[in-house]
Amino acid sequence: MAAPKSRSARRWPADRADGKSARVFPVSPEKQHALAARMRALGVREEDLEEHFVRSGGKGGQNVNKVSTCVVLRHRPSGVMVKCQRERSQALNRFLARRDLLDKLEARARGVADAALAERARIRRQKRRRSRRAKEKLLAAKRALSSKKALRRAPGVDE
Repeated sequence: MAAPKSRSARRWPADRADGKSARVFPVSPEKQHALAARMRALGVREEDLEEHFVRSGGKGGQNVNKVSTCVVLRHRPSGVMVKCQRERSQALNRFLARRDLLDKLEARARGVADAALAERARIRRQKRRRSRRAKEKLLAAKRALSSKKALRRAPGVDE
């Protein structure tokens, strides 16, 4: 009988008894350290995160249909929620969900959400302007057609 595979990728908390950090996610240690540094910089603690695992959909075959590989991560203090089902691996999706959550929190802190809202409003105004021009163009085409038809009428008919 073969020895069971190590599940060190899912071990939590991040510190082992010997003082070295355990591999929490199946990514390079540099990426893990960068994620931890970003979390510290934004003031996000692991205790503030609520993590749920649900079944994924889409590509991935039997694995995504049977295993709960989709990660739903919620930051309790801000209420920001992220759902990640990009990869077939739950552990990798946990890492990617944390990264996405930090991106959202950074965007919120920088006011990018306000800029995106302003951009959507600008596009909405542009489309409204286009539709007004299109309406005027349509009415002009109708008048031209009407005058062309008026020339086809019999000369003695008045309205």
